[in-house]
Amino acid sequence: MRYASVSIARTELRRTVRAITGNRMKLVMMAVLALFLLGPVTAVGLFFLPELGAQAAAGIDADTADIVSNVITGGTAVVWLVIVFMTIMRTVTAVADVDEPSFLLVSTPVRNTVLGIIACESALYAVVLLPFTLLYAAAFAFGAGTVLPVLVTPVLISLIVVTAVPVGFAIGVWVRHLITVYEPIAQYRTLLFTAFWLVYFGAIATGQLDRVLQTLFTVLQSSPLGWPGHVLLFGIPGLVPSPLGLGGAIGGSAIVVGFAVTVAVPSARIHWFADPARPDDDEIEEETSSDRLARILSSTVSRPVRGVAVTAIRRTKRAPIRLAYAGYPLFGALGFGQVVIETRTVPSFVAVLFCLYVVWAAGVLFTLNPLGDLGPALPAVLTSTLTGRQAIRGRMLAGSLIGVPLALVVSVAFGVVSPLSLEHTAVLAVGTTAGAVATPALATGIGSTFPRFGSVKLTNNREAVMPSKTAFLVYTLAIALPTGAAVVLYLEAPELIAGLISGLAALTPLSEITVSARAITIGAWAVLIGGLIAPVVSYRYAIEGFDWYTLE
Repeated sequence: MRYASVSIARTELRRTVRAITGNRMKLVMMAVLALFLLGPVTAVGLFFLPELGAQAAAGIDADTADIVSNVITGGTAVVWLVIVFMTIMRTVTAVADVDEPSFLLVSTPVRNTVLGIIACESALYAVVLLPFTLLYAAAFAFGAGTVLPVLVTPVLISLIVVTAVPVGFAIGVWVRHLITVYEPIAQYRTLLFTAFWLVYFGAIATGQLDRVLQTLFTVLQSSPLGWPGHVLLFGIPGLVPSPLGLGGAIGGSAIVVGFAVTVAVPSARIHWFADPARPDDDEIEEETSSDRLARILSSTVSRPVRGVAVTAIRRTKRAPIRLAYAGYPLFGALGFGQVVIETRTVPSFVAVLFCLYVVWAAGVLFTLNPLGDLGPALPAVLTSTLTGRQAIRGRMLAGSLIGVPLALVVSVAFGVVSPLSLEHTAVLAVGTTAGAVATPALATGIGSTFPRFGSVKLTNNREAVMPSKTAFLVYTLAIALPTGAAVVLYLEAPELIAGLISGLAALTPLSEITVSARAITIGAWAVLIGGLIAPVVSYRYAIEGFDWYTLE
């Protein structure tokens, strides 16, 4: 590889590492995921692999050898496809959008840039995959009494990564080109992204993705995609890899890499030197819809309040990625999809949880960072004639305009498809709608107390101003605690909770401590009443905070 490509790869890798290590929250999230997702899998693998290695060393019959061979080749093919898919996603969202293109693309041939980016992505995959696979290989090798698994595993990972990444990059460049440059498709890219993620997460929630992977695992066992798996078979005692598979893995990898790079270079050149699509229809429609909303509000809302609300909604339509954080809790809903599919009904608690999410989201859309969302316009707004009451009411109005219709539709829809009675559905609809009005007021004071003015990197090349983590936490607790208190009172659970606390205390040195059901009831009522009063207090505090805010 040329020196320029190595330099580009090293620079991109350094930037990626700095972006990860410089974000403490991202490091914490990665550590949590590694602990709770990879930790148990690693522990189970290290427990069973030495025994499997010992059994392999003792001898494997022909039927077992065929099963093991099929599992390894099928798994290799699926891993290859997964890496290709992930590379396509990274290329579309970040990798193909190179930093400082006016400098990079004129200072060196496009081929060097493409090779450098592919090398960087390959190194990132290797850094993630090699430690775990080598750990598993060492555990298996310990039981088998041979070092061959440790030697052939890096070769297998290398063959998979160096072939999958160029293919994924070449495909990803054209996908990005279509949605950013080709105007007939680019003007619908937001809709396409939304549809893709709905289908993707829907497949995960309903279990369809697992079925697809299982089918691919079975179908591709004897395909060329599984040939690199024969390299791993070479390191397992009692298994004889296919000479055709070994030769095909090595020779085929060279052909795939060469062809993918040959396609990727002109594809990247076409994309990087093309002018992005700038359809005017969206801007015209945006202005028309904003004017229509302003006319609807003109008879009932004062002009300053109306202007703040319409401006907030208009800015969000122009850059919807600013609200990406509002969808984070939906990732936790994926687990309910399988339950709904299996039972063919929506449990009542799922309906309530989704309505509670809508109530939560109504407050985070426009009001959880009322000062920080103004961005560079903050000095101009603060020195204008706009009062705090008008500014806060305008943002609350924007949140209610989106949240109230959504709350009504979601609550009625979930009430109808769930086992809830008509009376409970009506109560759920009224409570959700009222909550969608109250939470924007609740969020204003919390967001004013814990503002964030700096932007946060959502993807490698996209930034947006988000509410602070403290504001998120306090706001979520301000909704969760009164909701929990209401549930305790509704279910008449203070006695049960008191008994549970006493039982747990008996197992600790603080066994003499007891909490009466009456104390729990009083505490629940206090939390509930405080939660009902909080939106009014928060609204008043936000007004004062806006009027008296001083620029540093």
